[in-house]
Amino acid sequence: MHRSKLLRWLVPLLALSFVAAACGNDDDTASDGGSDSAASSDAGSDGGASGEDCFGEVGCIPANQPDVNQDGTVKIGVLSPGDTNDNGYYESFVVTARQFAEEEGWELIILDKVNPSDAADQARNLCRQNIDMMAIGAGELADAIPVAEEDVCKGVVWYVAGGAGVEQTPWFFQTSEVPGPTQFATGYATGLVMEKLGVTKAGFVTGPELDFSTTTFAAWTAGIKRAIGDGAETVATYTGDFDDSALGQEAATSQLSQGVGILYPYLGGATDAVADAGFAKGVPSVSPGTNRCAEDKFAVSSIFSPGEYFAAALNDFKAGKVKLGETRMFVLGVDPAPSVKVCPSVDGYEEIQEKVDELIAQIAAGEIDVDAEIGK
Repeated sequence: MHRSKLLRWLVPLLALSFVAAACGNDDDTASDGGSDSAASSDAGSDGGASGEDCFGEVGCIPANQPDVNQDGTVKIGVLSPGDTNDNGYYESFVVTARQFAEEEGWELIILDKVNPSDAADQARNLCRQNIDMMAIGAGELADAIPVAEEDVCKGVVWYVAGGAGVEQTPWFFQTSEVPGPTQFATGYATGLVMEKLGVTKAGFVTGPELDFSTTTFAAWTAGIKRAIGDGAETVATYTGDFDDSALGQEAATSQLSQGVGILYPYLGGATDAVADAGFAKGVPSVSPGTNRCAEDKFAVSSIFSPGEYFAAALNDFKAGKVKLGETRMFVLGVDPAPSVKVCPSVDGYEEIQEKVDELIAQIAAGEIDVDAEIGK
């Protein structure tokens, strides 16, 4: 993908705090790491200095990972803007950390439901607890990142999830993905399911009308039209709140009354309210962020769970390979995540999945220009 196209999708991802939630449990095994083709920030390096004193230098490889402060314990501090027991996007982030903590004998300290205005102070509080790694669960807590340079956090390795759009500095590393191809492929899968169900109208319910939500709707719509042509119709409702279930349900009810045959609740805490409203009327949904194909109310899962990317970060940290000042980019069709799955609730889902996998392979090979498809 050309640099200009990459930037087009990276800027909206700052809000990928966004789907304050993709709700659900991700059953897929976390990736051991990004692909060799994963992009680094322009400032990245192949080598990198090593040791505590290299903090603040691009490519710094902090010494003594994972017990960076050499106090005999490994502590991971997590700052999350959302509820880490939401059975969804925010919980998927800490599930990975809990698994590592249990398997490796590490200690996990979680501060959730953090107000962005309090992010910096809460980060300082975590650093005072002698943590080895600070994990920022979403880009909306970016105001905490400058604290990495303060003495109170000296020697702490900082990681940012979904940090595209956050200016990369030598004080932290981040993982991200370009959402356009994933949402285009999600739309393609949605279109094929619509064809199977004999419906032509799809509804998109989300929170605030922000750049990332409008571009996601455009990519999803383009994917649907590639699958079943211009006869497909999509409608979007912006409720103004990712987590307000009443608003989400109201939007879903309105769309269902207009003949929508499949729903995409691109939401946080309100995801289930929309999906349940649809399922009560025999209308399936697309799950945002995590794999919820075990539940009959979902027909497609659009997988971009932060837990997948955090797993890669923790594997590198365990192996002593973390480099600060770099971004690891995860690529649709190259890495295990992001990905798109068609759910067993759909008759003939295996055949549909084969078509989706073929499209994903074509995108990864550069045979399909997603931006051009969206611009049609």
